[in-house]
Amino acid sequence: MAQHFLLSAASRTLSLRSIYKAGEDSAYRTFCEMRWPETNGEAVCPCCGHDEAYKITTRRKFKCKACHHQFSVTSGTIFASRKMDFVDLLAAICIIVNASKGVSMVQLSRDLDCQYKTAFVLAHKLREAMAQEVQTGEVLTDHVEIDGAYFGGHIRPANAKVDRVDRRLKENQTGKRRVVVALREREGRTLPFVTMSEAEGVALANENVDRTATISADEASHWDLLHAGWNVDRVNHSECYSDHGKHTNMVESFFSRLRRMVEGQHHHVSPQYLYQYANHAAWLEDNRRTDNGTLAQIVVSNAMSAPVSRQWKGYWQRAA
Repeated sequence: MAQHFLLSAASRTLSLRSIYKAGEDSAYRTFCEMRWPETNGEAVCPCCGHDEAYKITTRRKFKCKACHHQFSVTSGTIFASRKMDFVDLLAAICIIVNASKGVSMVQLSRDLDCQYKTAFVLAHKLREAMAQEVQTGEVLTDHVEIDGAYFGGHIRPANAKVDRVDRRLKENQTGKRRVVVALREREGRTLPFVTMSEAEGVALANENVDRTATISADEASHWDLLHAGWNVDRVNHSECYSDHGKHTNMVESFFSRLRRMVEGQHHHVSPQYLYQYANHAAWLEDNRRTDNGTLAQIVVSNAMSAPVSRQWKGYWQRAA
């Protein structure tokens, strides 16, 4: 009986290994096809551009027939020097794009069965790849909404009422509070920026909004300067949210997603990395009508075209 049990357990183990290997091979093929779509996944040397290479059978690497440079499918990409299996990388991408308001790194580390630090850096690498679609450098046109929202810098009130201070005063703040200024085209792209004050949004509009566009803003006085350069629609939110088509509902939708991402999933976001989460929320907002399978393909393609990350080049770094 014991011998039969051991043989049965060994056969199940071999079966699971074969299933995992098949999944790993399929994931690896997906990365190859996304890295080299013009050759249907056949290796192209990143050094000289030659499309003929030897396959090194002992490991997943190639050797160029022209310049003899050795490379892998992730060489020169955001996944350079990766340690995780391809099936785990693909699983991480699917989990992140499936979460409409983000996923906590503790949950991601449990789903991937890896360390928290590994999940944290991997997620930031993927956000950096997503940012390639968000921060393209192209100006916004047609009808653009602008607004700002405050994030971070929460100060816990003291337990006793007599010990509490006015948290609105600058001397009682932590200095970690930041403003995310967002510019959003109606039925178009979202551009987020992390600033120290909401008034900096006027300078950002000068750089990123076409002069022929119409801008919608709320009643805040710092948006008065927009009238000098654009046709501006204003809505007084103390009276109504929408005034006969004048509203900022689209950009407010982005802030709603970002706030629920920060407060509901991550609970705390360092001001040092707030721009990463803002770009992530903008990418999710701009692709909210796209199915999950296409979203995963887009992120893999972006990761394969993104250069080696200067900030996240290691799996964990103490300093930025």
